[in-house]
Amino acid sequence: MDFRFTPQEEALRKEFNDFFQAEMKYAPPEWGTSMEAIFGLDACWEFHRKLAKKLAAKGWISRPWPKEYGGQDASLIEQFIFSDVMGYNRGAGVDHWGITLLAPTLLVSANDEQKKEHLLPIARAELFWTQLWSEPGSGSDLASLTTRAVRNGDDYIVNGQKIWSSGAHRADWGFLLARTNLQEKRSRGLSFFLLDMKTPGITIKPILSLDGSHLFNEVFLDDVRVPARNMVGEENQGWIASQMTSNFERSMIALFSYLKRELAELIEFCQETKRDGKAISENALVRHRLSQMAIEIDIGRTFSYSVLWNQIKGGLVMAAPLAAGAKILATEMVQRFTFSACQILGLYAQVKESRWAPLQGRHEKEYQQCLGLSMAGGTSEIMRNLICAMGLGLPRSW
Repeated sequence: MDFRFTPQEEALRKEFNDFFQAEMKYAPPEWGTSMEAIFGLDACWEFHRKLAKKLAAKGWISRPWPKEYGGQDASLIEQFIFSDVMGYNRGAGVDHWGITLLAPTLLVSANDEQKKEHLLPIARAELFWTQLWSEPGSGSDLASLTTRAVRNGDDYIVNGQKIWSSGAHRADWGFLLARTNLQEKRSRGLSFFLLDMKTPGITIKPILSLDGSHLFNEVFLDDVRVPARNMVGEENQGWIASQMTSNFERSMIALFSYLKRELAELIEFCQETKRDGKAISENALVRHRLSQMAIEIDIGRTFSYSVLWNQIKGGLVMAAPLAAGAKILATEMVQRFTFSACQILGLYAQVKESRWAPLQGRHEKEYQQCLGLSMAGGTSEIMRNLICAMGLGLPRSW
């Protein structure tokens, strides 16, 4: 594995960094990397959309795609560099569900007509997407879902309920898993659909978090007509496409880079702030925790490089166990980092609305949100099972 970048790649990194440093100066005061801010606050959502348009005009959000679908045929390494820089700068403008998850899935699994219809609007940042997978009784055990899609002429009639649909209240389209064959068990009877969120029969109800933020939604589907041409892949083969989507979700470099930025700001705060007449950074316990954070973040970034290398050399499926490991490492590291940061910052870290709250009260918000990261996109337990089955050759336990 070679960790060095070419001069051209380093120049590209600088170009990305210069752009985000210039643009993020205009972010709303409430802006952070949290999805809750992006989708819950109108000012943050508009900023996100405007920056998406600027990124699309440069062709950056779709760089690795084929040119015929709005891309630049760039390498995975260049996309990795972009995500790295964006994470460090707390950047906006990339639709996680449309760009990061759905688009690569369409490139692999969709037909030519579907690619032309959906990829170009995504590349131009004209449409934003949501994921319609989880149900009240089917989260980690996604294959048990009960939403039904019944063929009716040129359409499928969909009935069911989805939950934890992030950003559904902002989305133009959604990608949906539904059961098309009741005779087949579990994953064998599922199909993958693309759904216009303005279709009659769709009802979206907000799920407000305890802190009042609005990211999640319930989505009710009552006799919703989905054109048969909006099915991705073959009928009853949607599980294959969904697993491809999951593989694209987990390299985690942006999250590790975000933590690197958080650590740099925390260190600066500890150097500049005094307690009992001494800089916080002189406290032996604080120094120990800061150094441990730095070690873990560097390990995480190196692990992400390993995921990238294996994706390039062996493909997404071969790299899936490593990607699952990166997901565990990153999300659980965010929790350890946030808990340690709040302990270092003291009681004022818990009062984000106080003018005395350190670092704009950001860690109080992160403290509330970080536990959910190890559940979203596949729990740590599911990820460990995947590593055992696909990476270590051990028997499945689910």
